[in-house]
Amino acid sequence: MNKSELIFNKVSRILEIFMIIIFALLVLDVLFQVFSRYLLGESFTWTEEFARFALIWMTILGAAYLNGKQEHLSMDFLYDKFSDVNKQKASILIEVLIFLFALIVMVVGGLNLVYTTLILEQLSGTLRIPLGYVYAILPFSGFLIMCFSVYHISNILKNKINN
Repeated sequence: MNKSELIFNKVSRILEIFMIIIFALLVLDVLFQVFSRYLLGESFTWTEEFARFALIWMTILGAAYLNGKQEHLSMDFLYDKFSDVNKQKASILIEVLIFLFALIVMVVGGLNLVYTTLILEQLSGTLRIPLGYVYAILPFSGFLIMCFSVYHISNILKNKINN
């Protein structure tokens, strides 16, 4: 196993653990909300907001994770008809487009969103945390997707050279 595979596997494992923790907190939060509403007769408003933020983080990190594992949604009926050489070219093009999307929309746009909300000192309604911290997951996940795309392109090129 080379160094890039080792780093890829470690990053993927850390993402898995982090998403499991977020999911566990989300489940506990919802269970606490149900418990407090029906057994205590009191509803805590912060639980809904925490659940929303946890779901946002889990979804965006999940997109990065699935991109890394190349298990994201795709329609490959046309791709399957390509020759091996054209499959490699199409795979590189797809990874470049994913890289550019992650760079422009997620990293640049995400950093702009984080910066704007932090400068404007926008706070979440109930938890009163700066929304820039919540939105920071967007450029972080975009950066991960970019790294995964570079990793995939290098693997495609490596396989092309070995064949």
